[in-house]
This record gives sequence, structure tokens and C-alpha cells, in this order.
Amino acid sequence: MLQNIEKILEEARQFNAETREEIEQFRIRYLGKKGVLADLFKNFKQVPAEQKKEVGQKINQLKQFISSRIEELILAASVEVTGKESTDLTLPGPPLQLGARHPISIVRNQIIDIFGRLGFTISEGPEIEDDWHVFSALNFPPEHPARDMQDTFFIEKDPDILLRTHTSSVQVRVMEKEKPPIRTISPGRVFRNEAISARAHCIFHQVEGLYIDENVSFADLKQILLYFTHEMFGKDVDIRLRPSYFPFTEPSAEMDINCQICGGKGCNVCKYSGWLEILGCGMVDPNVLEFTGIDSKKYTGYAFGMGIERVAMLKYQVRDLRLYFENDIRFLEQFQAAH
Repeated sequence: MLQNIEKILEEARQFNAETREEIEQFRIRYLGKKGVLADLFKNFKQVPAEQKKEVGQKINQLKQFISSRIEELILAASVEVTGKESTDLTLPGPPLQLGARHPISIVRNQIIDIFGRLGFTISEGPEIEDDWHVFSALNFPPEHPARDMQDTFFIEKDPDILLRTHTSSVQVRVMEKEKPPIRTISPGRVFRNEAISARAHCIFHQVEGLYIDENVSFADLKQILLYFTHEMFGKDVDIRLRPSYFPFTEPSAEMDINCQICGGKGCNVCKYSGWLEILGCGMVDPNVLEFTGIDSKKYTGYAFGMGIERVAMLKYQVRDLRLYFENDIRFLEQFQAAH
């Protein structure tokens, strides 16, 4: 047994290899389940008792030598990859690929910063909501189409539990818990049962704002939206307000800015109108105030809501909303400078 071990040890010393395949064959031959070392351990029980200690030590030494020999051969084989005579272990490793903050996160933080300078606090709420906070408390009639399965992802019926379609549900929770004056914004993720396209997605992000106090007017709303637009897009950007309808505001309006992608000349993003709607707004309907326990005869307020994807689309001239959800590192790396 001892002579056999010495013979195997000498063979291992003399073995040399230049490729990984040859090294792997060497490893299997000696260290595999049916290899040379396995046979030695199998025959070890036949060794006389007085020789077991010496033979056992020799077998372990052989195993350690073969393992270290394989490591040496693997290191030497790196010559084939690097093209050098030896591997310089002092060289730095391959650079790690660093991530970048997502453009949605960048714009979200910018919006929060702008309204934070105006005294708005941040409010957050659950993404899985009930009918009261998403629809009923916001003056949606029972037959409103937004309640239909075509627009809303319902989870349960009776009572209705659903994925929130807007962050106005957070505003309802704030109005139920706090007394005026209330000045808050509610950023968050929302869900609507819509076809995915360059201009729409079933998952997107909103920031909604709410201000309730005595003597709040539509002029206050217009001024704060103009301030936001200039801070976000620049002083030369124009806005326009168009009459619209929302169940929870009266009067209601949609705000457009001149398209930043085409400079107002017309493109597929703005449907060749030169203008792009970025948010809806209006004065809080008195019914909504009463539903949440706020005296509508004493207090008035305004509310607005915008899609963060749409703002980022204009700010960075991204023409396809789907790019935000593909996690393509080449796309995200473009926003490292904006981090």
C-alpha cells in the first residue's frame, strides 16, 4: 500500500497540463468518486492494524498534494486566457458595473423637493384599498365607469377591495385624520387596467397634492402650478388650463405645457398639437370635504395630480413609457448625471 501511494504521488508530481480540460480529467482521475483516492480509501480497511496510522497519514498527504497541484495547474492555465507568461495577482479585478437611480425616482424626488419648499408635507398610504377611499369618499357615483373592471383591478367584492387607481385615496385618509390647514402631497404607485403602449401602462406613478384652508381660491392653484412648471422645466415653459371634469373637484381643469420633445412644433407624443397634458386639477368638491368631516362652508381647497412618468417623459425626452419598466442598464446609465 505504501509503495502504491509513493508511485501515485510521483505520477501526480510529473503530471502537467495546459488546458482546463486536461486539468479536469486529472481531477476526476484522482479525486473523482471512482478515482484513485477513492480506491485507496476503499482498500484502507485491509491494511494491518499496526500500519493504519502511517498509511492513513500518507493517503491524506497525497490527497492534499493533488488538491494543491490542481490549483497550481488552474492558475498556470490562465496563461491561455490572459496571453501572459504568468498571472499578475497585483492587478485590479474587473470593474463592478454600478447602477444608477431610476429616472422615475429622480423626478419623484425633484417634485417632492419643489413642493417641499412650499411647505407641503409627504403623505403615503396602502396600495390595496377599499371602495370608500378610492371612489365613494371622492364623490364617484355608483355607476361611474372608473368602477368598471375595464379600468380597475378588483381583488374582492362585497366589500370592494382593489388596487388603488390614484393616490387621491391617501388624501382622503389625511382629511379624515387631520384638521385644516392641510398642505400635503401623496407620491405613490397606482394601477389601472389599461393596454400597455408607448403612452400608457397598467402600472404607473403619481404625485397628488392637496391644500385646504380658509379662503383658498383657484388663483392660488394656478399660481402654484405655474411655479412648479417653471421649477421643473424652466422659466420659458408655458402652461394652459382647459376646463375638464373630475368627480372630486369643481371647477376642474387639465393643465398642458408646450411639448418639450418637439418644442411645440408637433410630434407623435403630443399628437401633433404642440401641447401635452401633464396633470389634472381643480377646487375640492364640497361633498368631498363633508364626507371627510371638514366644514365646507368654512374651508375651501384645491387638489392636483400628475403622472411622474409623463413628467419624466417630457423632462428627459423619452418617447416610450415602456422603457421605464424594462430595466435595461443601457437606458438607466443615461441618467447617472442626474443622480
